[in-house]
Amino acid sequence: MRVLLAGYNIDAHVLKEAEDAGISKDRLTPEVLSAAYARISRDPRSVEELRNEALEQVSKARKSNQRIIFGMGHHSVAEHAVFNFDITGISRLAIEALEHFRLCSFTEKSQRYITLDHDFVLPKELKDTKFEHSILALAKDQATLYEKFRGSLHERLIEKHPKLNAKKSGRTLLEGWAKEDARYVTLLVATSQLGFTANARNLELIARRLAGSPLDEVRFLGRNLYEATLDVAPSLLLFTDPAPFDLETSGELAALADKLFNAPATYSSDEPSVKLIDYSPDGDQRIAAAMLAASTTRSFGECNAAVKELSTDKLSEIFYAAMRRMEFFDSPPREFEHVTFTFELIMSSACFAQLKRHRMTSQTVRDYDPALGVTVPPAIIECGFENEFMEHANRTSELHNSIKAAHGSAASQYVLTNAHRRRVLLTSNLRELYHFTRLREDTHAQWDIRALAVDMRKAVEKVMPLGTLLLCGKDSFVSKFEKTFGQKPKQDPANPINPAKLQK
Repeated sequence: MRVLLAGYNIDAHVLKEAEDAGISKDRLTPEVLSAAYARISRDPRSVEELRNEALEQVSKARKSNQRIIFGMGHHSVAEHAVFNFDITGISRLAIEALEHFRLCSFTEKSQRYITLDHDFVLPKELKDTKFEHSILALAKDQATLYEKFRGSLHERLIEKHPKLNAKKSGRTLLEGWAKEDARYVTLLVATSQLGFTANARNLELIARRLAGSPLDEVRFLGRNLYEATLDVAPSLLLFTDPAPFDLETSGELAALADKLFNAPATYSSDEPSVKLIDYSPDGDQRIAAAMLAASTTRSFGECNAAVKELSTDKLSEIFYAAMRRMEFFDSPPREFEHVTFTFELIMSSACFAQLKRHRMTSQTVRDYDPALGVTVPPAIIECGFENEFMEHANRTSELHNSIKAAHGSAASQYVLTNAHRRRVLLTSNLRELYHFTRLREDTHAQWDIRALAVDMRKAVEKVMPLGTLLLCGKDSFVSKFEKTFGQKPKQDPANPINPAKLQK
């Protein structure tokens, strides 16, 4: 066996230095990797030979890419070309449009940890309209309220947690808690920045879908992503104009929905934020049967029939065997992916900003809706700021409704806050739900999404008690493991050791 590093991401400044040093710009393109790898299946030469030929004949490699990817339909070879982008001065609302896509990497500057500078985007749709002055006034008020809330919350936290405040790490934590609650007053026009990584195949899809957005800022983002990579890899991004499917489908579905429902939607404050509306029947039995089928030569049907005859104790033995060696960093067996759960969720923008990162779940996202109310951080209430908070939220809701009537729903979303809520239809398999709860129910998770994760976990435990034996936040793993198996796991999340040492 031989493993050869064929290439890796390099900072654009270093590539410019190489170009200035006399290396042809064409030799610095990732297209040669796609072209070489595309020919592996049909060319008897070694991978290294194919790569060297592509590097020396870039023009030929580009033609090969176009023929293989777009002529023959083998789009997967475009995934070998990867691009990294710095994106700055983008609104929180536009970030949501970008981070909707799967199989990409995003690292965003967090409003939980960074003190906001209160820069914002004035949407082109609303510039020079009667709403511009109101948006500017709200943005100014947002900045004032944020600083007021952040300062008061921080002072209160220092008084409440003197031991934490005595340590540098504790002081950083307290500052973060204050920021994460103060940010609920910020508008979705507030700017942020992120690092974004995508392969060429996904980038082409993203550019095309963003080009069909009703928001000018999002369309501008799509054009910039495309133009930034066009000179570097012209053979890999061809179909970037929106098709009728991208432009017309959602509008037609919305029109059909309007015909179907004669009365406006209603919302009751008693409606739970988490509703489990569908799940795999006999989920524990299905997982057990799948695990047995993976361990024998028998069909799944035979295993499923046998499992249905088992007592609860015998069924439990299968799960105990599968899970009693797990540590807090382990995912359950892949057979846990054969059962799914569908939730209808109501959450704040601040909460959704974290949920959207779990892109292996299936999420159908609705617009933010002032009729669903707002999420007020408990610390804001405890500090006596609830009235000011709600006055600000109500002003943004009223402005949203006025903009929506004049310019439509898309542009009106900009003026809502991190506290405003939306509905999300979410479907997840059980294995992915383990990942979600490990991260989001942990004590270090933000309180809003932690509450959501707790309710989701409790709903699932009721219908699938064996598959959820170790479903919990990372901080609860040791106690839950000990309660289930009568002994502690070998790894403690608070003091992890190298897994290899467990074998010694």
